[in-house]
Amino acid sequence: MPTNKLIAPGPFRAQHLPSGTDYELVNGHPVRCLPTGREGAGAILDGGSVIRSDPKVKRAGVDPGFAPDDLNLRAPDIAIIPEDGPPGWIPGVPGFAVEYAGVGQDEADLQGKIAELLARGTRIVWVVRLVGPRRVEVYTPGEPVRVVGPGEALTAPEFLAHPVPAEALWDADVADRVTLRNLLERFGYREPEAIREEGREEGREEGREEGREEGREEGALALRNVLRQLLRERGLQLSATDDARLTTERDLATLQRWVARAAVATDNRDVLDA
Repeated sequence: MPTNKLIAPGPFRAQHLPSGTDYELVNGHPVRCLPTGREGAGAILDGGSVIRSDPKVKRAGVDPGFAPDDLNLRAPDIAIIPEDGPPGWIPGVPGFAVEYAGVGQDEADLQGKIAELLARGTRIVWVVRLVGPRRVEVYTPGEPVRVVGPGEALTAPEFLAHPVPAEALWDADVADRVTLRNLLERFGYREPEAIREEGREEGREEGREEGREEGREEGALALRNVLRQLLRERGLQLSATDDARLTTERDLATLQRWVARAAVATDNRDVLDA
């Protein structure tokens, strides 16, 4: 239901809608939010991992409900959210938000939602287009829409420490690499590539395999430590069996995959391979 067609205030209020509702609220009128398709569902999780892991971001959420007043409730696909606050809907609007537009997107409602958010104080909205050529539209107050495509990077220095490759918002492999880089930086470690290269260089200079092996082991240790710290942050704990597997795993690609999973895991069983 496009916002510009809603004239008189409707009868509903934000407090009438329970957590987990399928509706947003526009001027007191409920607007149905349909389930996300396969591509969109996966991409939103990947993009959420990239945003949440950025070293500058304290908290971010998927479908967080923002209520600037009693008559309005909007839930961006991804948004940076306040660290603290009362339970229930989040007052105001997010400073930074991401929307995904896939098959069946109601374009009028999307544009109305973007306009509302920007008018009420949102600084940046990224719209990830999953139909046609993959791209991201950048909306900011008072500025023309800017389009960022594959091979280009998105920036939001007010909210994010690092540029985000456009592909990281829809490509799982790119999202995993960016998430891993962010998590390693957050926990004070270097990127795995730098660790491996240091080991290779040391091995070349000293003519010893031990140098390369030391670099690999240092990288594995850093990844294990990051994964454990990340799980503690999320209130999760591995079983004794999985913890033993983690302790003995030395393959960097496997550990990187596990760290990326831990960034979005909701259950201990979601982290390690079956």
